[in-house]
Amino acid sequence: MWTALGLLAGGFVLSAAFRSAVQDNFDADLRTDMDGLIAAAEPDGNGGVVLEDRFLNRQFDRIYSGLYFQIRPLTGNGGGQISRSLFDRAIVPGPLTPKGALSWGYADGPEGQHLRVAARRVSFPVANTPAPGDSRAYTFLVAGDMAQLDAESAAFNGILIWAFVLLGLGLVAAVFLQVRVGLVPLRRLREALHRIRDGKAQRLEGDFPVEIAPLAAELNSLIEHSSEIVARARTHVSNLAHFLKTPLSVLASEAGAAPQVPSDAVRRQVEVMRRQVDHYLARARAAGSVNVLGNRTPVAPVLDDLSRVLARIHAARDITIDADCQPGLIFRGERQDLEEMAGNLMDNACKWARRHVRVRARREGARLVLTVEDDGPGLSPEDRARVGTRGERLDESVPGTGLGLAIVGDIAKLYAGSFTLGDSALGGLKASLSLPAIAA
Repeated sequence: MWTALGLLAGGFVLSAAFRSAVQDNFDADLRTDMDGLIAAAEPDGNGGVVLEDRFLNRQFDRIYSGLYFQIRPLTGNGGGQISRSLFDRAIVPGPLTPKGALSWGYADGPEGQHLRVAARRVSFPVANTPAPGDSRAYTFLVAGDMAQLDAESAAFNGILIWAFVLLGLGLVAAVFLQVRVGLVPLRRLREALHRIRDGKAQRLEGDFPVEIAPLAAELNSLIEHSSEIVARARTHVSNLAHFLKTPLSVLASEAGAAPQVPSDAVRRQVEVMRRQVDHYLARARAAGSVNVLGNRTPVAPVLDDLSRVLARIHAARDITIDADCQPGLIFRGERQDLEEMAGNLMDNACKWARRHVRVRARREGARLVLTVEDDGPGLSPEDRARVGTRGERLDESVPGTGLGLAIVGDIAKLYAGSFTLGDSALGGLKASLSLPAIAA
């Protein structure tokens, strides 16, 4: 459709340009005939006009030839002349438009001819008069039949129409072939995806043109990412099964050795299993959701919700939670993962704080930096490594599994982030979390 519209517009432009060029040539011929008519005109003693035939176009002598002249005085009735080609007719032009020395317009001619008219005012001196410098003005008019111009334009338009029809059919055929040939790589891509779905291939194989190669590369990356997620899930399940075997073996051994298994032994082994289950479930869920397209989480609502919940949980200890977030800060990831990380850090700070917990979230370049500080006893560098990486519990008097900070570190790594522990200006521990952020 756009090809047809473009050809149609181009045809109109070319047709108009050709007609304008032909009419310019036609007007140039009329201008030449006007110059010859003026050159042939000689004044007589009374101010009349006498024509010398040698300067005139011979078409002026043939009746209704399509080329005419007419000389009329501006005042009075005598002294004018008309060409033999007009015979007994007269030309009455319509409105004339001045253009240089001539005025141009149109008129109806003999036998229904459509005439192009050129007119000019010419003055001749009158010799037989007592008044010196006396003159008489005439209107010299030359008219030509536009039938030849119309015929040339019609012939050109006919050629133009057929040429553009053939060109349009050729373009449509070329577009059809271009689409058929151009979509071959996409059909190959579809077949390659079918092979992957049917289990005959693990990734997109083959050479693709530069326009399709980025798409194939992204699809291969997506397939590899999905494979990595499955591999991570299998690894987590395998690790969990491995860690559960030992406590279950201990319980089975205790049950076989004595009819009554000590409650302390059962409690310890159940606690170990519960910690490992919580740890690997959190890692598996985070590994499955990281790098999913379109994930974005506003940080301020998450921190506000966590502050309200933790303030109620630790209301008996009168803990003050001061949470401040930079406006428009957005985490490039899932809300559950941000809640898991920030919740563990804030809950840990509330457990060990004396009165005050301070939470700050800021944007630094393309990163979200979350810091959680407390005014508790703090930790030595050795203890920080033990609780931050290995998930060991240093004090059994405080409730918890001891894996909170380790889970934070694991989820942060999945988002290509970092998690560090340091000294707080409040006197206790400072936890710093760096995560990917996006513009609001």
